[in-house]
Amino acid sequence: MQSTRDEAFYNRSLERALQILIVFNNNLHALSLAQLSNILSLPRATVLRLCSTLVKYGFLRQDQQSRQYSLGFRLFELGSIVFNSLSLRNISSPHINKLQMSLGKTVFLGILDRDEVLYLDKRDDPRNPIRFTSEMGTRRPPYWGMMGLVLMSYLPNEEIERLLQKNPLTAFTKKSITNKEEFIKLLHKVRKQGFAFDNETVFEGINGISAPIRDFNGNVVASLGVGFISSSADSEDLKIIVKEVMATAMIISKELGYSEKAE
Repeated sequence: MQSTRDEAFYNRSLERALQILIVFNNNLHALSLAQLSNILSLPRATVLRLCSTLVKYGFLRQDQQSRQYSLGFRLFELGSIVFNSLSLRNISSPHINKLQMSLGKTVFLGILDRDEVLYLDKRDDPRNPIRFTSEMGTRRPPYWGMMGLVLMSYLPNEEIERLLQKNPLTAFTKKSITNKEEFIKLLHKVRKQGFAFDNETVFEGINGISAPIRDFNGNVVASLGVGFISSSADSEDLKIIVKEVMATAMIISKELGYSEKAE
């Protein structure tokens, strides 16, 4: 019964496309249509159709002179996302623990993935009876709270416009920003000052402060944030939180290979 159910969802075209991608290795960097057809024992017309689609989406590229195919940069981009996500969490973990113990507040680590904020890690304050709903693996709109502010603020303007068109700003509390121009202005402020302060825009009575984490190229790949009850921190407390979050984000960035001299 299970076999029949699996076969019902089996996609032969997808399998063949994946077979084309995994043919390439360190010894086979570029292959012609005829070579791919022979290796995979597939008709040339079928291979041509699949390769054309893979080229369109950046998974393959074709040299205009030799007409040979090679792996596209889209695979490199996806591999970088996986590498950054895995190494990022491992590298960040001890620093997140230290930050949580130092501030006594909930700490989050998140990235922008598939046009959403994806939470990779979280450390709760064991002394706090209030638990934040964003757990590891939780996905939120790209503009969500302190995490979204940092992750979106370092994007190109056209990418910000695209995300806001796809995910219109929504009010979650009375303090939520729903005006696009006002939100973009806030993103510019976040980028200029190097951190984000979220004042109860997603949960009433909850504030958040976050800072960017950069990779070896200087690109912002993640956001490190601290969430806390608004009434639990005065102006002096906020300064301390900002300082420690930014310092921790920089430590993690440097362990990812980031150098301030590279900017």
